[in-house]
Amino acid sequence: MSRRRADAPAAHPRHERRGEARLPPVIATLAAIALYLALPQQLLVTPRYVLPALEVLLLVPLIAINPRRLTRQTKTFRVLSLTLVLLIAASNLAALGVLVHELLNAQVADGRALLVAALQVWLTNVIAFGLAYWELDRGGPVSRTQLPRGELPLADFRFSQDENDDAVGEVADGSSGKSDWVPSLPDYLYVSVTNSTAFSPTDTMPLSTRAKLLMSVQSVSALLTSLLVIARAVSILH
Repeated sequence: MSRRRADAPAAHPRHERRGEARLPPVIATLAAIALYLALPQQLLVTPRYVLPALEVLLLVPLIAINPRRLTRQTKTFRVLSLTLVLLIAASNLAALGVLVHELLNAQVADGRALLVAALQVWLTNVIAFGLAYWELDRGGPVSRTQLPRGELPLADFRFSQDENDDAVGEVADGSSGKSDWVPSLPDYLYVSVTNSTAFSPTDTMPLSTRAKLLMSVQSVSALLTSLLVIARAVSILH
């Protein structure tokens, strides 16, 4: 059942919430690891199981610190979580680089396998950058729900809910100002998907320099995948 409008302004303040659920980011991380494991051997810069094993080792203590809800944060927690996202993103960008090199410098006969590999790289790109935006914006998922708004770090992204206070009632009631709304992982994955398909911001605007740099890197890598890899694969199939 959908929530009634009258209930929206009565939503619990962020610092009284239990925090985001642990399961969605775990599923996203494991999906990225599985996509990497399924890549063709020639696209991997290390032995197949080295990086996935390291990523799982980083994920285990993160789950132990916050097994069900993201409510506790330490310096070690932040370092581990950011390192995990960096490894996923860096390994996927490296795989993209090798894929482009293979296309430009080698005779590729199996176009279908190339299409599948390109899709795997693209999907991993979406997940990795979505996790990066989620980890960085306003201090991370723990800070966004546990700290009062006056203590939050500066925002990296401006969502439409952040400026809907003066809209019509059914829209304004779900805004940040009236319902104390904050973005969660699905919101950042949506930003990542739109940036990978439109190659530019859509309804969510980057504010900080690091957000703009990350979105630029993601757009360029998605553009390479779409224009070079997929186009070459289709030409091989024909």
